[in-house]
Amino acid sequence: MQVIKLAPSILSADLLKLEQQVRTVIRNGADFIHVDIMDGHFVPNITFGPVMVSALKRICKLPLDVHLMISDPDRYIPDFVAAGASILSVHQELNPHLHSTIQRIKQYKIKAGVVLNPATDLNTILPMLGELDLVLLMTVNPGFGGQKFIKDVLAKIRALAEIKLKNRYRFLSEVDGGIENHTVPAVVKAGAEVLVAGSAIFKQDNVGRACKKLKALALSSIESR
Repeated sequence: MQVIKLAPSILSADLLKLEQQVRTVIRNGADFIHVDIMDGHFVPNITFGPVMVSALKRICKLPLDVHLMISDPDRYIPDFVAAGASILSVHQELNPHLHSTIQRIKQYKIKAGVVLNPATDLNTILPMLGELDLVLLMTVNPGFGGQKFIKDVLAKIRALAEIKLKNRYRFLSEVDGGIENHTVPAVVKAGAEVLVAGSAIFKQDNVGRACKKLKALALSSIESR
């Protein structure tokens, strides 16, 4: 049975109100808190580091879903684990020895995920799927929040869901990018299980209401499949 989890992304949060906004989404249906880590090399932006993860850990009991968009993720895995990451996801595009990186994350007894950019073929990670806890499919090109959803990725979401069902894999299928009220039904019906949403929640006048509405829409989209 398809599950639905909502992972508000603090990339779009007001950092001057971060604690307040994080507590608000927790009260209104969030299941994970998503943290985008960018170093200005792999993507053209610089965001947070382990210090932010550590700060969130102090105010949040939800799993911290940490997406590493950095050029040398292996070097920083211990730091993010120590800071309190619950899930660490790395890009297929960055890792020539992806299997080794995933095993290293798992050695710390936390969950490990792999991320694919919109143009990256799903076939590149097929041998890994049985070992993963999460597969994150980007529905925008990573680097900045508020981008337009790339509809072509829906076929990849459907293909991943079919592979998971056929092989009885246990990973969660996550999507990130352009997740808003009007894109949620198609994404959920394609088989996505974890929805990362930033602007659609944190850029709204009422953060709590926006979070609750998005989660309710996702759940209703399962029922209408």
